[in-house]
Amino acid sequence: MSDVWLSVECDDPVEGLAELSDWLGQELELRGLVSGRDTPEPGQLGSLTAVLVVAVGSGGALSVLAASLKAFLALPRRSDVRVTVSSPDGRTVEIDAKRVDDVETLVREALGRPE
Repeated sequence: MSDVWLSVECDDPVEGLAELSDWLGQELELRGLVSGRDTPEPGQLGSLTAVLVVAVGSGGALSVLAASLKAFLALPRRSDVRVTVSSPDGRTVEIDAKRVDDVETLVREALGRPE
């Protein structure tokens, strides 16, 4: 099992991350594999969920995650949304609606897992 970290960049990143969490929670294959991670800012008393962590393994979870991200980014919105996919070793890719055609390849690139 390896983790994928997802963050959302949009007009309201907290709301965007909550929407993505709800969206991924609808995927049967991802249930129980998605959790929030807090990253408090220096000087803050509380913290906000800044990233989602998705545990993907050798099963189809990676393909399901990629397909779900593609559908999420294709939803009509008033503002641009970008999802950053990162692996624990520092690989990162940014995916937005303009690059939504090949999400699985981009996610695999971020994880260092060729097809």
